[in-house]
Amino acid sequence: MSIAAIDLPSPNHDARPAGVDMLVLHYTGMRSGRDAIDRLRDPAARVSAHYVVEEDGTVFRLVPEERRAWHAGVSFWQGRRGLNDVSVGIEIVNPGHEWGYRRFPDEQMRTVEALSLQIIARHGIPADRVVAHSDIAPDRKQDPGELFDWPALARAGVGLWPNMEAVPAAPAPVDAVQAGLAAFGYDCPHTGQLDAATQVVLTAFQRRFRPARMDGQPDAECLARLGRLLAMRDLLPRPA
Repeated sequence: MSIAAIDLPSPNHDARPAGVDMLVLHYTGMRSGRDAIDRLRDPAARVSAHYVVEEDGTVFRLVPEERRAWHAGVSFWQGRRGLNDVSVGIEIVNPGHEWGYRRFPDEQMRTVEALSLQIIARHGIPADRVVAHSDIAPDRKQDPGELFDWPALARAGVGLWPNMEAVPAAPAPVDAVQAGLAAFGYDCPHTGQLDAATQVVLTAFQRRFRPARMDGQPDAECLARLGRLLAMRDLLPRPA
């Protein structure tokens, strides 16, 4: 699928201090795509993204990929903070949890898939570094949320998805879940206690990888899904 982006330049960008090795997917979380684009192009807002994908699949390019857009904010993944430095950001038009969260149309998802594959190929982005905004800022963000079709994207080669057999319901050791979350990339404490910070991170993990249950409680299925993801991550090819 060929992607022809419409250029709507935003002034909100600056020089990158490092090369691109991440892709961050967001929803716009505003009443309309027009409202979101206006904000992303407003110098006073000091926010932007590289691309916006409308619900009908139209793609707008706001910032060149070689420039640093301001989409991730305070963020962390796999030991690094300040992820605007190394990421490309795609904003996907959806009103979000505040304005009537809904499923993402098929045409929009096909376009996100095609655009993501092109970005991944251009920059050699590993699958475990294709992330949700909620993964890298779990205490602030929920996007693109539990209705986003991560499994379909993973089948196409965008990100990871842990295909699992049914796991019997049972609690799991908090320290094991904390260790798994941290090993995969989340900014998770290692307290051995189910504290508020751990629940926030675990809920973000569930929103992304187990959306049928987002309760922040460590259980056997969460631990099994983490184990599967870590095994998949360890088999990924890495740039030389």
